[in-house]
Amino acid sequence: MPINEPGRQRADAVRNRARVLDAAMRVAARDGAANLTMDAVAAEAKVGKGTVFRHFGDRTGLIGALLDQAEHELQEGFLNGPPPLGPGADPHQRLLAFGSAVLHHEQDHQDLYHAVVKDTHRRFTVPARQVRYTHVTMLVRQLDPTMDAELMAHTLLGFLDTALTNHLLRERGMKLDRLEAAWKDLVNRLCS
Repeated sequence: MPINEPGRQRADAVRNRARVLDAAMRVAARDGAANLTMDAVAAEAKVGKGTVFRHFGDRTGLIGALLDQAEHELQEGFLNGPPPLGPGADPHQRLLAFGSAVLHHEQDHQDLYHAVVKDTHRRFTVPARQVRYTHVTMLVRQLDPTMDAELMAHTLLGFLDTALTNHLLRERGMKLDRLEAAWKDLVNRLCS
């Protein structure tokens, strides 16, 4: 994660961080996250390589910041957006919408997720995963207070795992709508 949080930086440092992050997004979109280098980002942002390292620590920190930025929109949808994804719908409908939203979101940003997933420890500790876990645990508790909500949340999130969905889509030739239908079937069975 970022070394320096924007709230504690001078205004010019905050602007530089945003400029570097924008440049990193352009480089990742053009060359792929797997080919993202600190040198390429520094050149794209027209800053010294040290500036990139100061703000993000290393390549993994930079990719984590890109992922955090992409994840923010998804989180905003399920935390504050309109129903059925956001508050106001019953937990069953929210869980159905959540799985569909995650499947589509991860396909849109698969390069970033694959770059982060390679580190098995970070796979479960990245803030995006923690927010999703907390959200799904809350919905499961609302559905059935007697259920082990923590383990069920891990089980449900396992279905949405980036590496698994990539394998199913790319290696097994499945379609995204098939995965969505299976997600809905799983949630419907859980709720019956």
